[in-house]
Amino acid sequence: MDIVETDTLRLAALKLAAEQHGDPTWLIDKRVAAAVRIKNLLMPRIQRFNYRNWELMQMNLRWQMSTLMPEVPTGTVQIVQVGQTTLRMNLPEELQQQGVILTDIFTAAQKYPALVKANLMTKTTPNDEHRLASYHLAYLNAGIFFYIPDDVALDDPIDIQVIQDSTRETPLISHILGVVGKNSHVVVNEHLTTVGTRKSVMNCITEIIAQENSQVTVTAIDELGADTTAYIERHAYASDHAIVDWAMGLMNKGHTIANFDTDLNGVGAQADTKIVAVTANDQRMGVNTKITNRGQHTTGHILQHGVILGTSELVYNGIGDIIHGASGSKAEQENRLLMMSDEAHGNANPILLIDENDVLAGHAASVGQVDEKQLYYLMSRGLQRKSAERLVIRGFLGAVLSAIPNQKIRQQLVGIIERKLQNDQS
Repeated sequence: MDIVETDTLRLAALKLAAEQHGDPTWLIDKRVAAAVRIKNLLMPRIQRFNYRNWELMQMNLRWQMSTLMPEVPTGTVQIVQVGQTTLRMNLPEELQQQGVILTDIFTAAQKYPALVKANLMTKTTPNDEHRLASYHLAYLNAGIFFYIPDDVALDDPIDIQVIQDSTRETPLISHILGVVGKNSHVVVNEHLTTVGTRKSVMNCITEIIAQENSQVTVTAIDELGADTTAYIERHAYASDHAIVDWAMGLMNKGHTIANFDTDLNGVGAQADTKIVAVTANDQRMGVNTKITNRGQHTTGHILQHGVILGTSELVYNGIGDIIHGASGSKAEQENRLLMMSDEAHGNANPILLIDENDVLAGHAASVGQVDEKQLYYLMSRGLQRKSAERLVIRGFLGAVLSAIPNQKIRQQLVGIIERKLQNDQS
C-alpha cells in the first residue's frame, strides 16, 4: 500500500468517525483540512530541549464513554469531564438568563456555531502553526466551551476539571475555548488530573479570547500521571485594554512539553504570567512562555520559578516579543531554576525580540544549586536535611506563589508541591 493510498484511507476514516459522532459539516471540513496539513508542518520548537523520540500523536479518532466516577468537589459554576464524558455541569439559572454559556465543545459547535467557528483555533493558535496544533484539531475528541456576554461579571469562578481516563489507551485530545465579552470579568480555575496507570498521550489546548476592557484570570494546576506524555498549550488573545492574568502550577509526573502564549493585540492590553514547576525522578519538561506586544502601550510580565529534583530536566524559555509599531510597550521577565541534585539538568533562557525603539524591556535568569549555608543554618536549628531542603524550596517558590491572588489555589498548590517533594525524597 503506497503513501497516497494510506493517507486517503486515513482521511476517510477520520471523516467517517466525525460524521458518526454527529459533528457539524463545518467542523468536519476543518478536521480534514488540518489532517491534510499535518505531514507538511514542523513540530513546535522548545529551545535547548529535545523531545524528538516522544510519541505525541496517535492518528485514530475513537469515541469511548468513560465509566469512571471520581470524587470531585462540587463548584457553583462547574464542568467536569472524564475522558470524553461530561460527568457534571453546573450553571446557575441567573447566569443562563444573562446569556452565559458553559457546555462541552461539541454541543457548542452544534448550538452556537457562529461563536465556536469564529474563534476555534483562529485568533490565538492557528491550526497550521505547527504539527501538534493541526493534529489537535483533526483528532479533537473532548473539550469545553464557555462564553461570557458583554458587561457581565461573575462572582464565582468557573471551575473546569479535566480528568484523563488512563484506565484505557485512548489519547485525550481536549480543547478549552473561552470567549469573554467587552467589559466582563471572570476567574477560571482549570485542573488537569489523571486516573489510571496505562501509558497514554494527552494533547490539551486552552484558548482565551478577551475582548475590549475585559478582565480574565486563569489559574491552572496540571497534575497528570507518570505514564502520561503531554503537550499542553494555553494561549490568550487580548483586545484593547483587556487584562489576562495566568497563574500555573506544572506538577505533572510524566514527560511534558508546554507552550504558553499571550498576544497583546489591542491598545493598552496587559498580561501577567506566573508559573511554578517541580520535576522529579527521570522526568523531562520543556516550557515556552511568551508574551507578544502587538498593540501600543501594552504590558507583559513573565515570572517563572522551577525546582529540579533527582535526575530530571526542566527547561524554561521566556520570550518577550515587541513587534514594530508597539510603541510605549513594556516587557519584563524573570526565569529562575533551583537544582536539588548534582544529576539534575536545567536551563533558564531569557529571550527578548524587540523591533521598536520606544519601549521598556528587561530580563533576569538564574540556574543554581541549593545554598548549603542555608541548609546548614536550618539543620543547626534541629531540622533534618530533607525537612530543611523542603523549607528552602518553599522559600524559593514563595515569590511566585505569593503573587497568586486566589488563596484557595495557593494552598492547593502548596499541598501538591509538598506531596511531590515527599514522594521524591522517599
